[in-house]
Amino acid sequence: MAAQQDIDNRIPITGALMLATLMNTLDSTIANVALPHMRGSVSASQDQITWVLTSYIIATALMTPLSGWLSQKIGRKRMLLLSIGGFTITSMLCGIATTLPELVFFRLLQGIAGASLMPLSQTVMLDIFPMPMIPRVMSLWSAAVILGPIVGPGLGGWITEHLSWRWVFFINLPIGILATLGVYTFMANDPGGRQRPFDFLGFGALVAFIGGFQVMMDRGPTQDWLDSPEIWIEAAIAAAGLWIFVIQTSTAANPFFHRDLAKDRNFAGTTIFGLFVGALLFSTTALLPSFMQQLLGYSALQSGIASMPRGLGSLISFLLVPMMVVRLGARKVLLIGVTLCVGALWMMGRFDLMMTAEPIMISGFIQGMGVGLLFAPLNTLGYATLDPAHRVEGTIVATMARSIGSSAGISLVQAMVIRTGAVAHSELAGHIDTADPMVRYSLPSYMDPATTRGLEILNGEVTRQGAMIGYANVFSWMALGTLLLVPLIMILRPATAVPLRQAEAHAD
Repeated sequence: MAAQQDIDNRIPITGALMLATLMNTLDSTIANVALPHMRGSVSASQDQITWVLTSYIIATALMTPLSGWLSQKIGRKRMLLLSIGGFTITSMLCGIATTLPELVFFRLLQGIAGASLMPLSQTVMLDIFPMPMIPRVMSLWSAAVILGPIVGPGLGGWITEHLSWRWVFFINLPIGILATLGVYTFMANDPGGRQRPFDFLGFGALVAFIGGFQVMMDRGPTQDWLDSPEIWIEAAIAAAGLWIFVIQTSTAANPFFHRDLAKDRNFAGTTIFGLFVGALLFSTTALLPSFMQQLLGYSALQSGIASMPRGLGSLISFLLVPMMVVRLGARKVLLIGVTLCVGALWMMGRFDLMMTAEPIMISGFIQGMGVGLLFAPLNTLGYATLDPAHRVEGTIVATMARSIGSSAGISLVQAMVIRTGAVAHSELAGHIDTADPMVRYSLPSYMDPATTRGLEILNGEVTRQGAMIGYANVFSWMALGTLLLVPLIMILRPATAVPLRQAEAHAD
């Protein structure tokens, strides 16, 4: 239960928590735009630079479950202060990194520090506001937090071009200081001491599963997947970790996660849904900046501006979703959101090298609206039937699932783009017979295959065309995968836990 001081100060506490979460979301969207510049600065390949994203996400996924236990042991206020302070300091370290290993390591530390920000902020919000206000409050809070995706790409592009990519991390310092002061001043002291006995075997197995799985996903493309003994070892570690975790959770007296979470059909269904949302939808934000900058020749600022409509679409959805949930029901709103996301990905699957920025901005806006319609209904349905005693663990498990999905999705789609692009390059090159006089006559003079320079230019254009085919194919496959989420909506029961949600259930 929230202390009376927290209830009395819920407005400034909400503001401080919004700043902390904004710092988190702003950092990720700004970093996406700056990735191509980081790649050149630290001499990384296209697949290696994605470790800057996946290392952060996987560290978040590993630390998120532990953050719930720690918050109960040392108190939520102390945990929030450590997280915000740690995130701020590690942001500075990321900004001064000079090599890829340093940058990846500091991003790991940043992910560990920031893992508790989202779930603990959400838990505090659920505790300090009365339940009838929760849908509206969470939507307004999310709308403010979505300012990160709105201003992040454009701000990141401007900073990268006019200052340096390092300043996309330094910008967290003033935000982190303000958030720390707000939590320290207004939140009541929480002594903690409410933790359950720690399940070392369950947590160790979970770490083995997540770590082994993510390393396998990151290393697979460069090690030829299951043709490599290394990938087999990593897959075996992940499988063993998952098996031990499931058995331990099912049989232990005090499992790491309470068994009631898996027994709640709505919570289990929405968590699985969130896992696939992370894998299928969040990975597009990692693909698009490299697509725009490497294939279309956009600058960092131009790609950032083209990405901003995505955040604007999410903002509009966050503002509309409380009314839509009450009028239509949470499941119907989820269905609308999935439909919009499928339509946006279908549009992306038809991108080409001759297009303007308009299709990118329109599809981004539509996908942003679709994603914005997913989270409030997922929260409404997921927590409607869940015992409030499991709320902290519930938010942690849901956040961890989205993180695992996002990290695996980024690694997988990046590998798919590279692989399908290479296959397309081979097929396209096979249709060009440089010995054919008609082929040589039809090519511009600067692509004359009889000269070394011309052959290099011709090969570069074939590579560019092959990469475009790779991106288009992956976007189309992601549209199909998102469409397959629809059956999951059907297994969710209408929310009937509180009076406000009874109206939603009736609308369903």
